[in-house]
Amino acid sequence: QVQLVESGGGLVQAGDSLRLSCAASGRIFSSTAMGWFRQAPGKEREFVASITWSSGNTYYADSVKGRFTISRDIAKNTVHLQMASLKSEDTAVYYCAASNLAYTPTVPSGYRTWGQGTQVTVSA
Repeated sequence: QVQLVESGGGLVQAGDSLRLSCAASGRIFSSTAMGWFRQAPGKEREFVASITWSSGNTYYADSVKGRFTISRDIAKNTVHLQMASLKSEDTAVYYCAASNLAYTPTVPSGYRTWGQGTQVTVSA
């Protein structure tokens, strides 16, 4: 079993930057990819970014492409989401997730383990 703990959320102004971190522990070797998702009030959970553990290949939602960067630190079993040029529509609870599939999913159903989430609020 993999455990995930997110950190780094907070209240920022539009245009600011923020870095989220996700520390993984437990049976890390069973995970093939990590993803970030977000969920705003009244909306479905949506894909933000994902990364393949082994290759470092990255995938982004169109809404964040060019502004957000996902990265991994294999030695520390940690995944980061660097967010820049934040907008009010980026306000949501951000979740880290781990997948053990043979490919890197971009939908929530592809991930079996989830963190508790961290709130990101961007004021206009």
